[in-house]
Amino acid sequence: MSKKISYYTKEGLDKLRNELSELKSKGRADIARQIAEARDKGDLSENAEYDAAKDAQGHLEAKIAQMEDLVGNARLLDENNIDTSKVSILSKVTIKNRKNGATVTYTLVSEEEADLKAGKISTMSPIGKGLLGKKKGETAKIKTPAGEIEFEVTDISA
Repeated sequence: MSKKISYYTKEGLDKLRNELSELKSKGRADIARQIAEARDKGDLSENAEYDAAKDAQGHLEAKIAQMEDLVGNARLLDENNIDTSKVSILSKVTIKNRKNGATVTYTLVSEEEADLKAGKISTMSPIGKGLLGKKKGETAKIKTPAGEIEFEVTDISA
């Protein structure tokens, strides 16, 4: 497994831990029940239901291992210690598109917590990468799938 350190808000880390706990308890219990039901149907060598349940068990265990790795390498970010003089992870940044004047506010988060509908973009996304380290009033030229766009950082907060 990877040893990549990921940074999370308290909310994001709690969500990850809850999902892992759910998979370990309810997920494993559901798979065990499916295997038992399939086993009760007779000859295992010709039992497609049994094979499918065993495959599902393998996928579940792989997902649990991956999530345990994520939680083990997770670091909690203290939202009170955010430097608002420049854009960094957990910064709430308001940017203005220099071409059309549209403004939008994003919170920069880890890849695993990104949720565009909630206004959270990854620091690994093109816009997130382009904004990191910028100060209020600075301009960022960012290559997006729609072409290069210039954004002005109009506000940074925690």
